[in-house]
Amino acid sequence: MTLYLVRHASAGTRGHFGSGNDLDRPLDAVGHDQASGLISLLGDKGITQVYSSAAVRCVETVVPLAEHLGVEVEIEPALLEGQSATMALHLLRTLAQSNTTAALCSHGDIIPDAIQTLAREGMVIAGQRAWAKGSTWELRTRGNDITEATFLGPY
Repeated sequence: MTLYLVRHASAGTRGHFGSGNDLDRPLDAVGHDQASGLISLLGDKGITQVYSSAAVRCVETVVPLAEHLGVEVEIEPALLEGQSATMALHLLRTLAQSNTTAALCSHGDIIPDAIQTLAREGMVIAGQRAWAKGSTWELRTRGNDITEATFLGPY
């Protein structure tokens, strides 16, 4: 099966968000366009589950896709910014073992760490490596293993 690891769409910068709680920072106009574009990129990939960090910008990134698919966004603490990538890797491996096709939305600290750790463990990376806001990685699984990753670029 396949897992899609999505970095949240554009949400401006921390310094320009006034609430004081960065978890509440929403997508900006560019980010909403990127989130809508995720439907074109992933809407026909057989995704049956959508997971997200609790950060508003992550949830807003995958809500249009989840609505298109007719599934709920499941909040997953392992995807939250500042968490150990070990938690995210455990989640990815658990999903690989469950033979699930899922989209997971996380942050710029979790995604590179997870991809690089999997590569050190033998996962093949096809093409370039990048971590920009609004980007997606396709992780292919075989049995219990995550075997190959491809950067799909911005959506």
